[in-house]
Amino acid sequence: MSELEAQQRATLARLEKFSRFTDSSIRIPFTSTTIGAEAVIGLVPVVGDVAGLVLACYVLIEAQRTGASKNVKLRMLRNMAIDFFGGLLPVVGDGFDAVFKANTRNTRLLKNYLEEQLSVEPPPPPFPWKTVIGLSLLFALITGGLTLIF
Repeated sequence: MSELEAQQRATLARLEKFSRFTDSSIRIPFTSTTIGAEAVIGLVPVVGDVAGLVLACYVLIEAQRTGASKNVKLRMLRNMAIDFFGGLLPVVGDGFDAVFKANTRNTRLLKNYLEEQLSVEPPPPPFPWKTVIGLSLLFALITGGLTLIF
């Protein structure tokens, strides 16, 4: 495993922990539903939603560090905007925050992008024609010289 690949896998591991904490770390009793710290913070009107947006920026910053494509980062920004503006809605916004899980979506986007990049094999090196021709000529000269000597 290359150093770059190891760094990317470590980044993904950190982001998955972060996403689990912000989006699904708290299980609602007697249900299979989970919410995260971001949904709890979002209960504070406006300030909680701004804090959630600031937290969501962490995934975007990591995407920038790992060299994610512009398309991936734009999709992340879209998810962040949907989460932020959806959370601002009176009454239903808190429920929306609990269900939308933008950080998990963004982590998955980055994970898919990085796995796609890691799965692309570099092109094979070109065939060493010059070396083969040079060695063939050297072999021919040695063989010809030995033939003349013996």
